[in-house]
Amino acid sequence: MKKKILISTGGSGGHVIPAMVFYDHLKKNFEVFLSTDKRGAKFLILEKYKIKIINTPKLANNFFLFPYNLFLIILLVIKSLFFIKKNKIDILISTGGYMSLPLCVAAKVLNTKIFLFEPNMVLGRANKFFLSFSEKIFCYTNKIKGFSKKNFNKIILTEPLLRKEFYSIKSDENMQISEQVNLLIIGGSQGAKLFDTEIKKTIIALSKKYKLKIFHQTSFLNYKILKEFYIKNNICNKLFDFDQNILKYITRANLCITRGGASTLSELTFLNIPYLVIPYPFAKDDHQLQNALFYKNKNCCWVLSQDQLNQNILTSDLINIIQNKAEYLLKKKNMKNFSYQNTWNKINQNLINVINEN
Repeated sequence: MKKKILISTGGSGGHVIPAMVFYDHLKKNFEVFLSTDKRGAKFLILEKYKIKIINTPKLANNFFLFPYNLFLIILLVIKSLFFIKKNKIDILISTGGYMSLPLCVAAKVLNTKIFLFEPNMVLGRANKFFLSFSEKIFCYTNKIKGFSKKNFNKIILTEPLLRKEFYSIKSDENMQISEQVNLLIIGGSQGAKLFDTEIKKTIIALSKKYKLKIFHQTSFLNYKILKEFYIKNNICNKLFDFDQNILKYITRANLCITRGGASTLSELTFLNIPYLVIPYPFAKDDHQLQNALFYKNKNCCWVLSQDQLNQNILTSDLINIIQNKAEYLLKKKNMKNFSYQNTWNKINQNLINVINEN
């Protein structure tokens, strides 16, 4: 009889995308279920998965609502207990975040094995809380900040988790920026207002110096304003919201400006697309900066602090990247060297072996 696995996710694309990857890796060998909250559900093709909606509220969202939210969480723990028991779940895999709290508590009560996933370079608070109760934690490195030495034996190293379609793309480490700069701007699944407002003057400056095409990820609220900006300045552009088919935009880019989400950085690195990271400074425990520094220390990217961000610095940095062909190619070569062991089959076998052994 196949083991039954429940993958817990929700919130942002940074949590949901790895959950989808886990699901696709495990669905042939195990019976797999997926739980998410309503925010996470919008990133999923609901017909593709066995989905359970567990809409966990933020305890710290509003002080006056704390008692009510705590009561809701207790109800969700009870709901999770019934779900895990009814479906005879053997293993819970949590991709982190407060959304996982009810299911992890229920799994602990029922002695269901808990596996955690941490793609960031700083241990998330939910993962830190549940680490002592877990069997293993999947990580991209064993040098994660906030990780206690007593739990090092729980780390299972894996190559960055990528959607299967990424492995069908042939990247060229020698491809340079030639006549046209295809600039990709990624704000993440939540969008980045900063990228919609503060870099406009830089884009205008680049358009006067180079043949420029922009692929710009933005929110629905800012779409109209941005579209008018690009039309007014006669800049070739393609605007898009968070899209599961983001691959078609990434593969057409030869340079990217991005936030520091773990999934985005691993995807850009795998596809050898040189990128400048402007980490979101208010991310919990500054994990976006640590993610960016991880790749910068391997000479795979450039990093610019939001505190230093102004038109002149950003414009100068991008022009230097475009003009310095040797550095640009070195980044692509380092990204290829970093990613060469990342194959779908290798990760697939690693995940299956770990679960079967536990």
